[in-house]
Amino acid sequence: PILPEEWQYAVDPDKGKQFKTLKELMHHADVSEVVNACDAGREGELIFRFVYEAAGCKKPMRRLWISSMEDGAIKAGFASLKDGRDYDALFASALCRAKADWLIGINATRLFSCLYGKTLNVGRVQTPTLKMLTDRDAAISHFQKEKYYHVRLDLSGAEAASERISDKAEAAALKGACETQTAVCVSLTREKKTAAPPKLFDLTSLQREANRIFGYTAKQTLDLAQSLYEKRLLTYPRTDSSFLTDDMGGTAAGIIKLLCEKFSFMEGLGFTPEVAKVTDSKKVSDHHAIIPTMELAKADPDALPESEKNILTLAGARLLLATAEPHIFESVTAVFSCADTEFTARGKTVLSDGWKEIERRYRATLKQKSDPEDGENEGVTLPELSEGQGFPNPAAKVTEHTTTPPKPHSEASLLSAMERAGNGDTDPDAERRGLGTPATRAAVIEKLVKGGFAERKGKQLIPTQNGAALISVLPDMLTSPQLTAEWENNLTQIAKGAADPGEFLSGIEAMARELVQTHAAVQEDKKGLFREEKTSIGKCPRCGSPVHEGKKNYYCSNRECAFAMWKNDRFFEERKTAFSPKIAAALLKSGKVNVKKLYSPKAGKTYDGIIVLADTGGKYVNYRIEVRKN
Repeated sequence: PILPEEWQYAVDPDKGKQFKTLKELMHHADVSEVVNACDAGREGELIFRFVYEAAGCKKPMRRLWISSMEDGAIKAGFASLKDGRDYDALFASALCRAKADWLIGINATRLFSCLYGKTLNVGRVQTPTLKMLTDRDAAISHFQKEKYYHVRLDLSGAEAASERISDKAEAAALKGACETQTAVCVSLTREKKTAAPPKLFDLTSLQREANRIFGYTAKQTLDLAQSLYEKRLLTYPRTDSSFLTDDMGGTAAGIIKLLCEKFSFMEGLGFTPEVAKVTDSKKVSDHHAIIPTMELAKADPDALPESEKNILTLAGARLLLATAEPHIFESVTAVFSCADTEFTARGKTVLSDGWKEIERRYRATLKQKSDPEDGENEGVTLPELSEGQGFPNPAAKVTEHTTTPPKPHSEASLLSAMERAGNGDTDPDAERRGLGTPATRAAVIEKLVKGGFAERKGKQLIPTQNGAALISVLPDMLTSPQLTAEWENNLTQIAKGAADPGEFLSGIEAMARELVQTHAAVQEDKKGLFREEKTSIGKCPRCGSPVHEGKKNYYCSNRECAFAMWKNDRFFEERKTAFSPKIAAALLKSGKVNVKKLYSPKAGKTYDGIIVLADTGGKYVNYRIEVRKN
């Protein structure tokens, strides 16, 4: 395995200019100390330390530790800066996370890529995420549809249904029996229920909702939110918190007042926000929830690109919903007995619309068709009923239904699954839970798609053949979220100073060694799993075998034959003509091809001509030009 004795770090070339500026400032003669004002969390600590150490800075470190961007909080934070060394244990845990990810990623990727002759990206987060897609796909493939039946009774406007019945004849017999007997109400339950408003958006929940409503990918939503943040219209998007800090009550109230003026769907609605519902500093980690900013007062949302306006309005609508009154309704459940069988009717009466009224108004502004998941079934209002009430000879019917397979994952459902993965095994004090972070989940999904392990079909994410094959060859330790849960538990202890970073990394190195030793050869039944079906572009003029396209050439599939036409052949480069598959196929078929706008280096201009394949059977293939005769 690859196990560095000494870890070396390099500045990303794209960040070189900014790093140079920071380094010069750190070494400036009038700078006596450096303040770490990066995110108040593990990864923020790591970013600062990497820059500080790469710059060779030895000046005293101070730490600004705040989650609120309110002026008062920033001033208070600077007034009580902490000694940077107080956060050494947090830095140690962050460095362990970075090294462990690198060690497992590079060793597993290299190992399985070499074994199977194809680049197979393996990572602690992306591999279990791919496993979720393949598990769902397998559940759909193996699903067996089954028919089932309900007997439904019409009881003076209340429809009561039986439990599922698997046998059609049994359902028909029950229908017949009910029509000659009396259905009696044996229990009536009325229950007042409250549906709390949804929480404010963190990045993952914003991505889920934007995918569900607008079909945006997780990356598109992050990019749009980032653009709005840079325009100062939205707060920092890479957050895992759904609350605001306690000192933001006044700011939130001001933004809500502004939204009520800006959003036409709030017109005529008397709205008194309950801001205390969304403020709780204890539930804010590095950054607070995503909400619009007061800069909206100077902006015209209609002047924004439609996709940005959609995200801004979505975040604004969520702030209004989260601070609205609860939705209150009465749930009624009536149970009837007929022909020794129980039938149930359910009804719902809305007592106070609360936040659902705002949601309805917002949904009405959307161009998209409503999603079945957009709201719970409002139910029906049952007629007045009483226990003991009888309904003689009720009208009855049998309805036929079919069990439905699980749905393929959408980005919305996959993001939820990533967020929940392994949570049952993760320490409640762990800084990170689930697979990935809000800031990295979109990139993980994109990497799976770009690597050819998953593909998008509409809103659905489907594993490819290579994706399913990859999961089938990897050990459980790499495909289960359990590894992440175990790491997070250890990293939490390191951050508390209760565990040794060296011990943790020794364990990771041992895991890498074991991985390489255990998987030294390809399993017999897995050979050829990643062999790509190659399309022939023609027949080899020397041996008649199929010719395939490679990255740099068109080559004969017969290994005994040396025939190959190179894409960067000087003949084509001198004539400024791309050696395309179309040209190669024509040369193989008829030995010549008409090509327009060939460049003549001597004349310095272009002409139309015929390229002829002049293969002499040697190591290299030759070509010549036939000028067209007018």
